This record gives sequence, C-alpha cells and structure tokens, in this order.
Amino acid sequence: MEPEYIRRAEDYFETGRGSRLFFRSWQPPLPERVIILVHGFGEHSGRYEKFASWFSRRGFAVYAHDQQGHGHSPGKRGHVDQFDYFLDDVQRLIAVAAIDHPHLPRVLIGHSMGGLIVTSLACTRRPAVNFVVASSPALSLSPDISPVKLRMAQLLRRIVPRLSMSAGLDASGLSSDANVVQDYLADPLVHGQVTVAMGAGMSDTILRTEGAAGNVGVPMLLLHGESDPLCRVEGSRAFYAGMQQGEQTGSAIRTYPDMLHEIFNEPDREKVYVDLLEWILRVESL
Repeated sequence: MEPEYIRRAEDYFETGRGSRLFFRSWQPPLPERVIILVHGFGEHSGRYEKFASWFSRRGFAVYAHDQQGHGHSPGKRGHVDQFDYFLDDVQRLIAVAAIDHPHLPRVLIGHSMGGLIVTSLACTRRPAVNFVVASSPALSLSPDISPVKLRMAQLLRRIVPRLSMSAGLDASGLSSDANVVQDYLADPLVHGQVTVAMGAGMSDTILRTEGAAGNVGVPMLLLHGESDPLCRVEGSRAFYAGMQQGEQTGSAIRTYPDMLHEIFNEPDREKVYVDLLEWILRVESL
C-alpha cells in the first residue's frame, strides 16, 4: 500500500573540505529501503522530484544532493579541483542516509555524470550500499564532443584549472518530452559551464572506469536509452560485457530503443521506474 504522505526535507552535510553541500530527502512514513541519488552534469537534485516521489510512495527513503558547483551547493559552476571529490561527497551522503536508516538496504543510483561517478565508486571503493544503478552513465560520450577540447583541457589543467568553457550540451537530446526540455532551459539552477580541471578529471575517470568493470562487488543495473545522443549506449553495453556476470551476481542491463538521454524524464518513464523496482526486488530474493 502506498503511504498517505511524503515528508520532504532540505539540509546540508559537511564535505570534509571546509564546505557544506545542499541535499534533499523524501521520507515515507515507514521506509523499507533507501535510495541515494546522484544527479548529472549541470543540473541539480530538484529535477528528480517525480522520480523521488514515485519511489518514496513505494517505501523508499530518497536522498539526493546538489554536487559541488551545482544547484544550491557552493563552488564555481561546473568546477571541481579533483574529480574524485565528487566520489568523496557521495560517500558522505551515503553515511548521512545510513545514520538515518542504519538497518535498511541502500541503493546507489547515478544519472549521466552521476552514473559515471557511482560506477567509478563501485569499481574502486566498495561503497557501503547493497545495489548500484547507473542511468545513461557517461562512459562513452557523444562524438560531437570535441577531442581537441578534451586534449586542451588535459594540457591546461595545471596552468589554468579554473578556466571555464561551454560544455556544448544540446538540450534537445535530453528527452522527447518538449516540456522537460523547456523546463530545463528555463531552470535558473541549470548551467552549461565546465572548467578545464573538471573536464580533464571526467575524461580521466572515464578511462579509469571503462576497464574496471570486473571490480564491481555488488549487483549492478545499467539503464540506457538506445537513442541517447549525449552518452552513447555502447558505453553501458561495453561495461556490462566486462562485468562478472552470472545468475548469482544479479547484475543486468536494460536498454530502451526510443528513449533519449534522461530516461527518468521520458514520457514512458514509469516503465523504467517499474523495471528498476522489479530488478531490486528480484535481486533481493536471490
């Protein structure tokens, strides 16, 4: 039975680097599981209201932060000194959720750049979660992203790490729902800037992560729209092919032929939500 109400809250947590990051939570009356949600590049946690509410109504306590340089959190827009700080911050949010709900299973979910972050975390650090889900992870970027820009970022990050440039993201590739695209473009908390340090760090993390699939130590689900023009589905397929597979692991991949980048914001998004929920329930029963 769905709970009658969801308690929404906003707060901050300490990063350990002398700053605090903003986060939101959605709490049902009697939570049975926890989701820690990591948003993508240039956006913020508030864009996941529909996703978080849907899962909260089904017994999940949901936590989502605005990453450094994004949303309500401090920092130069689109900048981080070291990309691994993003991974550190996710672990801090996992700890916050674990304090609130110490005995509940935890699901770590990341979208796009957030999908890269949670995938890298699963490969390198063994986070304190039971399941990992990567939605349209940035494991294979659009061919429209200039390799010259990426090379320049590598060369310049030691000289001018905070130099900003446009990421060149084409918002029309986000969703086939025109209202989603319009809301994204009108959102004052959305930005399209990336600094040299962040761009180079992201590129390094993709290279480090794509060959480390065999290190994932918990069941993992990869979700991707096959028509995604921003983060290509081939990245998810290649990563899954490199994972330790088999019935005992519970890991899986689901792709959606007609969906673009933001599968959680497509018109048929509830199909993705249901697939994700059913996967969690199935793997719990293994």
